[in-house]
Amino acid sequence: MSEKILVTGASGFVGGHLLARLAAQPSVAVSGAVRAKPTGEHSGLIAVGEINGDTDWSEALHGQRVIVHTAARAHIMDDTAADPLTEFRSVNVDGTLNLAHQAAESGVERFIFISSIGVNGNNNRLPFTEDDWSNPTGAYAQSKWEAELGLWAIGRETGMEIVIVRPPLVYGANAPGNFGSLVRMVGKGIPLPLGAIHNKRSLVALDNLVDLIITCIDHPGAANETFLVSDGEDLSTTQLLQGVAEAMGKPSRLIPVPASLLQFGATLLGKKAVAQRLLGSLQVDISHTQKCLNWTPPLTVKQGLQRCFLNHQD
Repeated sequence: MSEKILVTGASGFVGGHLLARLAAQPSVAVSGAVRAKPTGEHSGLIAVGEINGDTDWSEALHGQRVIVHTAARAHIMDDTAADPLTEFRSVNVDGTLNLAHQAAESGVERFIFISSIGVNGNNNRLPFTEDDWSNPTGAYAQSKWEAELGLWAIGRETGMEIVIVRPPLVYGANAPGNFGSLVRMVGKGIPLPLGAIHNKRSLVALDNLVDLIITCIDHPGAANETFLVSDGEDLSTTQLLQGVAEAMGKPSRLIPVPASLLQFGATLLGKKAVAQRLLGSLQVDISHTQKCLNWTPPLTVKQGLQRCFLNHQD
């Protein structure tokens, strides 16, 4: 690769790791877009302010060939917005399509959008494929789906290549969200009533996701495709927690409580969505991704979990 690449959300969990990986390749000129520059010396970062339908991307887009758009208003555990969908749309739909329009006008050839498996749905009996009907549940997934639709329209109008990547839960060192919460509880030795869960969930290690994104930057087969991504191994919540504990060198304090009882209790407490993430199944079929890109996840789940805690200290 010898090209100019812009990574948005460059201070985020996925974007920051991607930026570092690309910056280590001497043949790549990579820049990172952030809302505001952190203090100190940070070469290659461009502040663009708040991301919405009015953001001016001209400085960041100059001379770029590929955009990897990781910036987003992501899942918010305790969303206090009066109208969450409007807030998600402002950043994830209006902000994304505004960037895509400006990117096409400036000559960007390929636009890689990090979407979400939530576009397909939040549970299944058979693994999702890229050809399945969309069934977004919740404001975040809805906004990602609307952004995808808008990007395909822009691609048809302008000829800019569109690549959609839909990851499930992404885990890695210092991961935010649900995985980070589980890690903290395991680390504190808190007994969890999750020792008898027999669901199946697809996950993706941060390093595996970044490897796929880098593959999509210049692979000819990636143009105008949607890719589902995972580690290629599906785990139950019980197996995941056991794997986290093993990687941390901690005992897994899991109490075998029947899933049906946990579901009943969660419903009574108004935590049905939380229970769904812990007890339900969500699998993805990555065969199209593997075949189209000749790609295999570099890390196994065990290796991915071990990397989360390489520098872990008791």
